[in-house]
Amino acid sequence: MFSSCSISANCSTFLGRLRHFIDIIDPSTLFVTESRLKECIKLLDDFKQGNLPPGITDHQLWEAQKVKQAIIHPDTGEKIFMPFRMSGKSIERVVGLLLPNQTLASTVFWQWLNQSHNACVNYANRNATKPTPTSKFIQGYVGAVTSAVSIAVGLNVLLEKSSKCNPATRLLIQRFIPFPAVASANICNVALMRHNELSEGIDVLDSNGNVVGSSRIAAKHALIETALTRVALPLPIFVLPPIIMAFLEKLPLTQAHRRMLLPVHSLVCLAVFGLSLPLAISLFPQMSEIEASHLEPEIAMATDCKVLTYNKGL
Repeated sequence: MFSSCSISANCSTFLGRLRHFIDIIDPSTLFVTESRLKECIKLLDDFKQGNLPPGITDHQLWEAQKVKQAIIHPDTGEKIFMPFRMSGKSIERVVGLLLPNQTLASTVFWQWLNQSHNACVNYANRNATKPTPTSKFIQGYVGAVTSAVSIAVGLNVLLEKSSKCNPATRLLIQRFIPFPAVASANICNVALMRHNELSEGIDVLDSNGNVVGSSRIAAKHALIETALTRVALPLPIFVLPPIIMAFLEKLPLTQAHRRMLLPVHSLVCLAVFGLSLPLAISLFPQMSEIEASHLEPEIAMATDCKVLTYNKGL
């Protein structure tokens, strides 16, 4: 039966959320037309009002919900700009960050490009129950890019000055440099891009979807959970491809055809990234729950519900 989560999935479980987010990041939703989107929204509205036309199946309702959730922001009801939807995450940034033998200029460029895109994704998929000033966006962008570039360049400088590592070890270490840079920058990115939520609070809802109040405590939980997903996301992306490529580079086929290495490297990154994204964002539900007794006293006293929900963001 059709419900508020993904088909045949229980969003209170990791596997249920994984199925749900695989739908959300489906690249085919990037090509949904405006008329199709309006049709999906109307179908879901008709369902809520109990006015479904005859002959509408559960499958059609699931497809409509998939389209809406992939495109429409749950707080604002507005379309998320296409490149900054979860289904619009691009692989070329990941491939660029993992390229071996990078120069200082290329390291700076790929870190800047990656964090610029991440800043926009974090802003577009934030909890938007409260307005975010443009100044906060600029602070987050500058902070994230600065931290990523500084850490990556600093580690590169230390590596260049090291005389104890043989060339093979140096190459292996250099390939792992992007992970601490990106992980730390991702934390800064989330914290700075969504810092306004900590000061203003985010809306918490009762079991009927009514706003009980704005909670800074819920905002803190939302940012911590989102930051953890941003640390988990690059871990397999930066750890697995170097290990896989170290093995593939020793194969007779790749040694005989060195030009194959770059496209093979890109395919490996694409496969790992395609798996890592839904796994990372499935760690926590988008609509998270928190006990009312753990929130501000005025919020706990304003409702009879013991458990409230909030949009964590993605």
